[in-house]
Order: sequence, then C-alpha cells, then structure tokens
Amino acid sequence: MAGLVLPFGLQRRIEAAAQDYLSPAGAPPVDFTSPPGEAALAGPDSVSWQVFRNPVSLFVGGVAAVILELAEPRVRSGVWNHSSFRTDPVERLKRTGLAAMVTVYGARSEAERMIAGVRRAHVRIEGTTPAGALYRASDPELLTWVQATAQFGFLQAYCAFVRPLPRSARDLFYAEGRPAAELYGSVDAPASEAELDACLAATAPRLEPSPVIAEFLGIMRRAPLLPAPARFVQHALVRAAVGLVPGWVRERLELGREWDLRPLEGGLIRRAAVAADRLRLDSGPAAQACVRLGLPPDYLHARRATLTASTA
Repeated sequence: MAGLVLPFGLQRRIEAAAQDYLSPAGAPPVDFTSPPGEAALAGPDSVSWQVFRNPVSLFVGGVAAVILELAEPRVRSGVWNHSSFRTDPVERLKRTGLAAMVTVYGARSEAERMIAGVRRAHVRIEGTTPAGALYRASDPELLTWVQATAQFGFLQAYCAFVRPLPRSARDLFYAEGRPAAELYGSVDAPASEAELDACLAATAPRLEPSPVIAEFLGIMRRAPLLPAPARFVQHALVRAAVGLVPGWVRERLELGREWDLRPLEGGLIRRAAVAADRLRLDSGPAAQACVRLGLPPDYLHARRATLTASTA
C-alpha cells in the first residue's frame, strides 16, 4: 500500500498545516533528512515508527498521558508551575510535538542533542508541592512516570482507534522507548506491557484528583488547535483521551460520566484515525526520516501491512 494522496490543493494544505504544528516559535527547523544514512534511536521497521506517524491517535494518547502525569502530585507541580501551558498552550504543544518527532524519527545525534538540552532545563526545575513534598524535574523516578504514561497513552490510543496490535508488538513498543527514556534520565522505564502494569500499580497510592486536571482538560478543549467549525471534533478527542485512562484511575481522579464519548463520536474518531494512517505526507518527519535512510518516503505505508503479521 503506497499511501493515500489527496487532490493536489487539499494535499498541499494538509502538509502545510502539519508543518505548522511542528514549527514552534523561536525553534530552529529540524531537517529529518540529515545527516544522510544516520540511524534514529529506533529503526524504520519498529512499532514506534508506525505509532508516532498518526496525528489523531497521538493527540488522544498525549492528552491521556498528561492526565496520568498530573495525577501524580510532584509531577503535577513540576509541569503546572514551570511551563507556559496555561498561557500559551498551542506553542507548548508544538514544542512537545516537535520533541517527540525528533526523539523517534530524528538522527541519533540530533535526538541526543535535543534531549541533552531538555535535561539541562530540567536541572533548574524544582520546588515543593502544596502538601510539602519536594520535587525535582530531573528525579529519575518522576521521569520514569512521565515516560511510562506517554508510552501507555500513545499505544492505547493507537490500538483503540487505529488498529489493535498483538501483545508481542505492544511489548516491543515499550522496549523501543527505553533507550530514549534513559537519555532523558529515567533509569527503569517499562520495557514491556507487564512492566508498565507494575509501574502503574506501584504509583497507584500516590495518584490523586486535582482541579489542575479539570483545568488542563478545559484548555485542551478550548485551545485553537483546529479551525472553529471543527472544534466539536477536538472536544470529542479530549473525551476519547479520558476514556483511555484505566477505570480505577479515572474513578480516583473523579472524571465522571460527563467525560464519556457521546453517541457516534467513537466511530468518527476511528474513521479519522484510520484515514490519517493511510494518508501519505512526504514532508512529514516519518517520510523524511525514511529518505534519510535511503528508503522511499512511502516505506512505512508498505511496512504497515506486514507489521501485525511479523510481530504476532
């Protein structure tokens, strides 16, 4: 399967919009085609390269991940007190999205350089939670929780709205994320679904509700990420993210039925996610990374058809 290419004008507008979402203000552009031949932290045949190229499931999974992050009080204080998310959510999301793309698709040297900069910034972030607990953004335990929740959110969203993956592929996805997690400063990020479950269980006693979570969800619903006529879709995507949170966590966080997907919304999101998985974006990080490695830009579309069978 070579991937879906839309009529020229529409294809061009979508490619431009995708580029804009990965172009935060003040950040230098990243050339995913350079240096020629240099490998990324994971390879083009990885599960990660498939999961991270779908913008619909990435949005849903990213919101679910942040819900879980904010449930941990030390992470919540570090994120909410030391970022521009409340004042400029769109730019913050662009920076986060670009960092994820560089981590997965960027040449290893580029990913290492970017991650080193993030770690230098983390060293300066520390404080005390409202309950008096000390936190440091460079704390390996907190970094492990952030990595675990991100991997969980992205994978769950992909399996729920794009296509289910077998246990072997899910385990491989977690294992593929570990090298990047170690570069960020995590020492024991989950390398399998069983280890992810153990991490959730170990962190469970610290998870708690907070008005910050409701504030975050409100921002994600209101932020001008989509054109105004499509804003109802954004609301549905946020509700879908809440639905990915494990039931016992959602109950503890007091995220009630008002966050359930409405009739027809789940099907709408699935159709959008499946369409996004078929869409070919030759200017995107995934296709450009393939070119860097001497592969055709639609390599991942062809590879997609064999992923489930080859990891079963």
